[in-house]
Amino acid sequence: MNWIRKPLVAKRRVNIFLIKPSNYDDDGFVVTYFRGVLPSNTLSCLAALTREVIEKKTLGEDIDVHVRLFDETVQKIPVQKICRSARDSQHRTIVALVGVQSNQFPRAADLARQFRAGGCTVMIGGFHVSGYMAMLPEIPQEIQSLLEQGVTIVKGEVEETWGMLLQDAVQGRLKPLYDFIDDKPDLYNQPIPLIDTRLLRHFMASNFGTIDCGRGCPFNCSFCTIINVQGRKMRVRSAECIAQAVRQNWRQNKVDYYFFTDDNFARNIEWERIFDALIDLREKENIDVRFMMQVDVLSYKIPQFVEKARRAGCTQVFIGMESINPESLKDAQKAQNQVADYVRLIQAWHEVEIATHVGYILGFPSDTPESIRRDLQRLINEIKVEQASFFILTPLPGSRDHFEIKQSGEYMDSDHNRFDSTHETMKYANFPEPGSLTALYLEAWATFYSFENMKRVLQRAAPRNYWNILRNFIWYKNAIMLEGRHPMMAGFFRRKSRSAVRPNVPVPSWWAFFKTRSREIRTYLLGMARLIMEMEELWLQTRRRSEAELCIVEEMRRLHASVRRRLNVAEMQLAHARARLQVPSIRVPTKLALYWQKWHLWLGSRKVYTRADLQDYWESVKHNLHEKRIFHISPLRVLTSLWLDFQVTLMFAFAILRAR
Repeated sequence: MNWIRKPLVAKRRVNIFLIKPSNYDDDGFVVTYFRGVLPSNTLSCLAALTREVIEKKTLGEDIDVHVRLFDETVQKIPVQKICRSARDSQHRTIVALVGVQSNQFPRAADLARQFRAGGCTVMIGGFHVSGYMAMLPEIPQEIQSLLEQGVTIVKGEVEETWGMLLQDAVQGRLKPLYDFIDDKPDLYNQPIPLIDTRLLRHFMASNFGTIDCGRGCPFNCSFCTIINVQGRKMRVRSAECIAQAVRQNWRQNKVDYYFFTDDNFARNIEWERIFDALIDLREKENIDVRFMMQVDVLSYKIPQFVEKARRAGCTQVFIGMESINPESLKDAQKAQNQVADYVRLIQAWHEVEIATHVGYILGFPSDTPESIRRDLQRLINEIKVEQASFFILTPLPGSRDHFEIKQSGEYMDSDHNRFDSTHETMKYANFPEPGSLTALYLEAWATFYSFENMKRVLQRAAPRNYWNILRNFIWYKNAIMLEGRHPMMAGFFRRKSRSAVRPNVPVPSWWAFFKTRSREIRTYLLGMARLIMEMEELWLQTRRRSEAELCIVEEMRRLHASVRRRLNVAEMQLAHARARLQVPSIRVPTKLALYWQKWHLWLGSRKVYTRADLQDYWESVKHNLHEKRIFHISPLRVLTSLWLDFQVTLMFAFAILRAR
C-alpha cells in the first residue's frame, strides 16, 4: 500500500497481515473467486486504523511497519510465506483475522492454528466471537481451544484500542482475551475506511468503496446480532469526515460509488448532514458520487429523507422487509414492520427513481410452503420490488434466537460453517422433512429471478437505474445458478486449490482433482454461455426505444407471428412501411440497406429486437446432432448464425461498458 513506511536506518521490522477469511464449501474446499463483488468494510476500517498507528508512531521510532491486506474470497493466503517471515528473531509477524462471521469461523480457526504453528502472533475478532461471548456466560469449546493454543480473542470494536493491541503484540505481551464489548468507541472523528487499490483490483468494480457511516440499531429483532454486538444506541461518523474521504477517494482512486454498510442508515442521527455534504459535492464540486444504503421500512416516513437521498446520489436502498406475513413478523419481534405500509414504502422510493432491494427470510414458525409461495407472488406483483435477497432463518451466535435455542437444548447444527443463512441449521416448525425448506428457498430464487419477472422489473425501471439492475441480475443469476452460493457471498469464476481443504477432508489425488475440476469448469462455462444469452435476450427485449422504433417492433412482431421464422428483406421493408403510417418520420430503408443490416447487426443495431430466431436455430442444430442427422445442418447457415450471435454479444458487451 502507498502508506507503508520505508526505513531510512536499520530498524526493527514488524509485519502486520490483516486477513478476512473465507469459508468452506459443502465438499470442504476453501471458497475463493477470480473476481469478487463486495469488498470487506472491516478490512478497510482496520487498514485506516493501522495507518493512523503508523503515522502517529505509536509503536515506537525504531519500528518499521509493513502492512498487507488479504481477502481470502478473492486471494489465496500465502500461509507458508507469512510463517517464514516470523522466523527471523529480529522481526515480529502479527496476523489479525478480522471481521470473522460465524460461517467463516471454522476456516479462521484453521488458519489461526497454522499461523501459530509457524510462530506468528495471532488475533481473531469479528461478529462470531463477539456475539457468541456477549450472549453466553461460558466460553464455547471451539474458542477455548484457540485460547489454549495461544490465539488472542478480541471481543468488540477496536477503534479506540487498536494502537494498544498492536503495542502489546509488538512487545510480546498480548493477553489471551480482550473484552471491549461494553466500551463502544466514539466514531465521530475516527479514520474513515481506507481504499486499498491493490486489493480492489481483485473485484469486478474498481470504482467501488465501502463506508460504515454509523453503527448500531434501535430495534429488537430476534434474529439480529447487530444489537448485541454494536448496541442499540446509534454511533456515527461526522459528515465532514465522510465528505472529505469521498472527495479524496474520487480524486486519487477514481472511486465514485459506495455501499454505506450501516445496518440502518435511516437511524443515523447525522443522516441529513451527510446527505447535505454529498449534495454539495455533487452540485457545487461536480463530484458525481453515488451510493446504496440499508434502511428500515419506516424510513420513507422521515421528512425529507427520501428526497434528499435522491439528490445526494442514492441509486438503491436495501430494506429489511424480512417477510410480508404478519405472523412471521411477530415471530421475529419486528414490530416496526407493518405489511400494510409496504406498497406505499416501495412507491415512495420509486417516485424519486431509487431502486428497491429487500431482504426476505424464510423459515419463521408461522411460515408454511403455501404462505411463502403466496407472499412471494404478492412481493412480485403487488409490492413490485426490483430485487430480493432470500435467506433461511439461522440462529446466529449473538442473536436472541441462538441464545434461546442454546438455553433450551433444542437441536442446532454444530458446524458453524453452515451458518451462512443458506443452510438449514435448526428445526423449522412447518418443514419437518430435512431439505424441504432448502428446496423452497431455491424455488423462491428461481421464481423471483425468472425471465418474465426480470423483464417486468426492467420495463418499469427508471432509466437511471436500468443498468445497475441488469448488472445485479447478472451477479445474482451467476451466484445462484452457477456458483450455488448466496450472491452476497459469491464472486465470479470459482478458483480451487487441491490442498486447501478442511482438516477432516482427505486431499484428493491429482488425477481425481483434475477430473472433477475439469467437469466443474466445463459445466460453469456452459452455464455462463446460457446466462449471457439469457441476459442478452433480456436486454434486447427491455432496452429503451423511440416511438418510431416501437412502431417498427410491433409491426415486425405481427409479421413474425404469422410466418414463424426470421423475416426476409421484403417483409422487413413491409413492416417499416406499415409503421410509417403511424409515425410519418420513419424512413423506409431500401432493400439493399435492409439486406446489409440483416447480416451486419452492428450497423443496424436499432433493428435487433430478440435473439429468439437464433436460439431456435441452435436448438435445431443440437437436435440434428443428437439424432446424428449431420447432413441436415447447413455449414453456411451455421457460419452466418455464428456471425450474428457474435455481433449480438459484442453489442451487449459494448452497451454494458458504455453504461454508467
